[in-house]
Amino acid sequence: MLQELVIHDFAIIDQLELSFASGMTALTGETGAGKSIIIDAVGLLAGGRGSADFVRTGAAKATLEGLFTAPADSATAAVLATYGLTSDDDTVLLQRDIYASGRNLCRVNGRLVNTATLREVGETLVDIHGQNEHQQLMHPETHLGLLDQFGGPSLAKRVAQYRQDYAAYEKAAAALRKKQANEQEWAQRLDMLQFQVAEIADAKLQPDEEDQLIAERDRLANFQRISDALNQSYAVLTDDAASPVDALGTVMSSLQGVADYDPAYAALAEQVAGAYYALQDVQSDLSHQVAALEFDEGRLDEVESRLELLTQLKRKYGDSVAAVIAYGEKAARELADMQATEAGASGLEASVAQQAAALTKEAAALTKARRAAATTLTKAIHAQLAALYMAKTVFTVRFTAKHDFGPDGADTVEFYIQTNPGEAAKPLAKIASGGELSRLMLALKTIFAKSAGVTSIIFDEVDTGVSGRVAQAIATKISTIALSEQVLCITHLPQVAAMSDHEYLIAKTVSHGRTRTTVTPLSATERVAELARMTAGETITDLAKQHAQELLAQADTIKAKLRAGH
Repeated sequence: MLQELVIHDFAIIDQLELSFASGMTALTGETGAGKSIIIDAVGLLAGGRGSADFVRTGAAKATLEGLFTAPADSATAAVLATYGLTSDDDTVLLQRDIYASGRNLCRVNGRLVNTATLREVGETLVDIHGQNEHQQLMHPETHLGLLDQFGGPSLAKRVAQYRQDYAAYEKAAAALRKKQANEQEWAQRLDMLQFQVAEIADAKLQPDEEDQLIAERDRLANFQRISDALNQSYAVLTDDAASPVDALGTVMSSLQGVADYDPAYAALAEQVAGAYYALQDVQSDLSHQVAALEFDEGRLDEVESRLELLTQLKRKYGDSVAAVIAYGEKAARELADMQATEAGASGLEASVAQQAAALTKEAAALTKARRAAATTLTKAIHAQLAALYMAKTVFTVRFTAKHDFGPDGADTVEFYIQTNPGEAAKPLAKIASGGELSRLMLALKTIFAKSAGVTSIIFDEVDTGVSGRVAQAIATKISTIALSEQVLCITHLPQVAAMSDHEYLIAKTVSHGRTRTTVTPLSATERVAELARMTAGETITDLAKQHAQELLAQADTIKAKLRAGH
């Protein structure tokens, strides 16, 4: 429900603050006073298309604010939760600034949002109906959803189950289509993966083997040089005539003989002893190395071949042996997944066919349930139309079968209307008569008011083109809707204004060369004067005032009966 509306520098409104209550509120005033401008402001708050033309001349921007209430279980609350825009209570604050430069700033509960998000929230709060703008009812693509809503919990459960089953079918069908469309590519990829995985697996790679192989290759390639160096070194150390080991042994013995006479001699003896024993170790190691020397020309070929294999694999799969191993593991996983899919592919086609057959039956059952709901809806609409003096009007729900089932079943639904006997039924969206369209729309809104889920419904001169008893019937229907939803109604008909629970007078004044719009809540006495003006025009007579009082009294009686029967 719309509680507060604040407008600054919007069109001919410089500053305006309005409070609204539940029930029906009528906005009346002379033509051109700015009644529709207020509705335009609400429409922009609900995400309508903005324009710099709305900014009041001379102002930098137009500012709009609307405070709504929305219960925790409402569609609004669900949308707010989706975008993380919930508040601590059940209120929703919509704000929009429209700059003269054309820039827009939108906020929901104090947080910046884009226009699309504002619109998504606004559509759950406000439903605006004008003479040529009937939103859902005038868009055939929404008629199926309205019929499903009217069908109640039973039909809603059936629709939900069908959509769940359809989603599972579409997922399986998409997998099958993808496989069928890419069978050649699939086979090529499968063959390539099999080759790559086998090639890498056959190589039996080790992460650090390349460095080891390079070292071994260098030793084998320089065998003669290594052999000469080791043998020559060993020969020098073991030379009987001039062995450095024996010479160091002699020096060590001499120094040890005088070590007790001076610490310096002892230190020298210790150093020479270290060198002597170290050289003995070198001599022993050289002996073992010389004994182990063996040249294997075949092994050198093996090492060279292995290194060449590693080079080829790195060229294909990575810049290191570790990278090649990682690629092989990844390819093996992909191959396993493809082989598993391949194994189940034969059953996939059969499964999709079975799901399609089941959905065909589900769609047929859904059509049957919808047709039953359409019959009930048609009877309800005819009852409403009769009360609006359109008893000869025929409303029908026309079903068009699709060639195949889809996400909503196998039905295309559109509302048709025959306004005069003998004429062909026409789509609701193409009805031209303003008076007929207004009454038909009210009949539909009376039925769909609760299922639509919005908190505020705005009627912008939907009573245009009617008068007399039809005007009273329209007033009664709007009042009936107001029993369930908040209704704001711009009207020129005294019968409609009289049925309202609250009334605001909208007037246009000119001061200091500037036009401005004012909005004044009317007291009971002021309502009589305004209804008299709407009935008699410029000259308000006592008879006109008496007639206005009678309209208000009659309206009170009708509303009392409506409340009693609600």
